[in-house]
Amino acid sequence: MIAAAMVYCWAMGQIKMVCFDWGGVILRICRSWTEGCAAAGLPVRGPSATPEWAAKRRPLSREFEVGKLSEAEYFQRMAESMERLYTAEEVERVHAAWLVREYDGVDSIVDRLNALAHIETGLLSNTNPHHWARQSPHPSGLSHFPTAGRLRHKFASHLMGHAKPDARIYEAFALAVGRTPAEILFFDDLPDNIATAKSCGWIAEQIDHTGDTASQIEAHLRAHGIF
Repeated sequence: MIAAAMVYCWAMGQIKMVCFDWGGVILRICRSWTEGCAAAGLPVRGPSATPEWAAKRRPLSREFEVGKLSEAEYFQRMAESMERLYTAEEVERVHAAWLVREYDGVDSIVDRLNALAHIETGLLSNTNPHHWARQSPHPSGLSHFPTAGRLRHKFASHLMGHAKPDARIYEAFALAVGRTPAEILFFDDLPDNIATAKSCGWIAEQIDHTGDTASQIEAHLRAHGIF
């Protein structure tokens, strides 16, 4: 019992980096085409919201996330994949509306972590240039979401050429920030991303994006001895 407690205390003390996913942890996002259309003020047309059409869109979204498509190419090809039920301009409207708002209380957690001398903060997100830019005020007047921008080490899939749950993005992140896997505590809302992080040796905790993410994050930080 004493030995187990000592091992647990040692594990808590070795965390040097707290890394966040963005959407579903810091930022509430749309989770379906139906939600995206509603947020953009557009109707759901034809079979565009069906699982089959979602599957058609997924490879294009992944290409965009790993930097293989420009914004213009992505919006145009998405419109084509949906048989022109939506114009490229309407696809862009849905894409812009996909980012909803920051979860309450996560900003203060990030600020508290940044104030700790022994902890670094990071972001590892599957995203794209259009969304990534909205950590700062956006030229078009779209809402911006500043909390992620306050994290010290920010890494995006479209800049790294890999996306979660590919193990290469975790390995590249750890190498870039100069931390061993066991020194990184990671929060993500998707089970596949958590599973790969753990397989790479990270300490990883899944967040329920439908709930109060800040209270979940804080509970895990307390359990790991950081707060």
